[in-house]
Amino acid sequence: MKTKNILMMIMLIFSISLFAQNADDKKIIKDAEKAKAAFLEANPKLQGYFDDAKAYVIFPNVGKGAMIIGAASGNGAVYERGVLVGMASMKQLDIGAQVGGKAYSELIFLKTDKAVQEFMDDKFRFGSNISAIAANQSPPSFNVTYTDGVAVFTLPKEGLMAEVSVGGQKFDFEDFD
Repeated sequence: MKTKNILMMIMLIFSISLFAQNADDKKIIKDAEKAKAAFLEANPKLQGYFDDAKAYVIFPNVGKGAMIIGAASGNGAVYERGVLVGMASMKQLDIGAQVGGKAYSELIFLKTDKAVQEFMDDKFRFGSNISAIAANQSPPSFNVTYTDGVAVFTLPKEGLMAEVSVGGQKFDFEDFD
């Protein structure tokens, strides 16, 4: 009888943790859909990037804080040809003249098979050679080029931060299979 009760408790705990994960993912997916709409509202020309990319990742809520050393993190939804295929997490670490905190959304377009494969194999990292473009600051031509098959856009949400820093972002992908 005790074994049966223990087994039932383990199953209950396991099912609760699975439900919580699914609830978290559902919230991130819903927030990602809202972030996509906000990116397109800020700059409708981004639709062309959504149409052309082999895959894209939307991190709807990225938080960053810094005092000389800065750190940021966020969770997002991964789409391949517009179809949701998994979830991702992002961690960022940088160092430099920086202070403050901010929240923003980040959108990554992956145009080449190599960039998509590297992202899905967890081999994808940004160094100082990739720069993000503010989606709501549209130059007249808005002709952003991909760097190594990648284009990155950010959309500020709130906060105040001054920074001149060097660092990188690391990503982890988890598919729905």
